[in-house]
Amino acid sequence: MKIGFVGAGNIGQALAGDLVAAGHEVALSNSRGPETLADVVASLGEHAQAVGTEEAIAFGDLVVVTIPLRAVSDLPAEAFDGRIVVDTCNYYPARDGQIAELDDDSLTESELVARLLPGARVVKAFNSIFFKHLAEQGDAAAAPGTRRGIPVASDHPAAKQLVEELIDEIGFDFVDAGPLAAGRDFQNGADLYGAELTGDALAAALGRTEAPG
Repeated sequence: MKIGFVGAGNIGQALAGDLVAAGHEVALSNSRGPETLADVVASLGEHAQAVGTEEAIAFGDLVVVTIPLRAVSDLPAEAFDGRIVVDTCNYYPARDGQIAELDDDSLTESELVARLLPGARVVKAFNSIFFKHLAEQGDAAAAPGTRRGIPVASDHPAAKQLVEELIDEIGFDFVDAGPLAAGRDFQNGADLYGAELTGDALAAALGRTEAPG
């Protein structure tokens, strides 16, 4: 699969490394230009390339957006029309400024992203795991339910299923948290943000009865 990255910070690089190791092709971008990613791309190998932001968005049907939340509004929203967007962003008011709808909990972080990118199918994932754990804790050989759980929320079942397949390939347990609004259970400030739980334990904590896949 071809996967574009808008943002190439700690989470972006860790996830790109996992996906390349699983046999996928990635195109990474950042706000400073492709030339600043030469070392990152070299470390990832021949299945990685550095491109501009709009090229990364157009690269595949799935795009990982992993940038400061405040920067999402600066993205070319129409370029995401029809794309599956994996949102790893978190809201940090000290960095992003105060956002009233997030402060009063009338909107989740990913619901805000979906509002800013109205043509995209947004999937919340990979925001609540420490980047070093994302790079190091995947174990595709371990039994489902026993691997580190990754909570996922989305209003789009087909998009969620595709992300489930990727999570399984890189050695983690996909845990379906429910619709996009359920992202409040594992966004910054929630009890499950950063929780180091197996898939079975995370599903139980989220009140989900399905076995992790």
